[in-house]
Amino acid sequence: MLANYGYSDGSGDYFITIDTQRCNACGACVMACPSQVLVTVDEDPNDPENDGPVVVAHGDRVRKLRYECDPCKSTANTTMPICVVVCKTFAISHSW
Repeated sequence: MLANYGYSDGSGDYFITIDTQRCNACGACVMACPSQVLVTVDEDPNDPENDGPVVVAHGDRVRKLRYECDPCKSTANTTMPICVVVCKTFAISHSW
């Protein structure tokens, strides 16, 4: 299942998408995120069929993704946010 966290406004779409079937909750993205947007939870709140641990976007930070994820968007070292780069299962994507 694809879990989308974020929002749309007049300036664009700001979403983090986590493929809960691919996510193995290793925590690499959680540790890499400088804004602490991602957290690991014991059960997937979006998919009742998946009772294993999974990474989700932190509730308070979702409404501010445009600003929370800005440090990773403006880095010259990569064209992708660090959470996407460190995810070995390719479970994370961003809309911007």
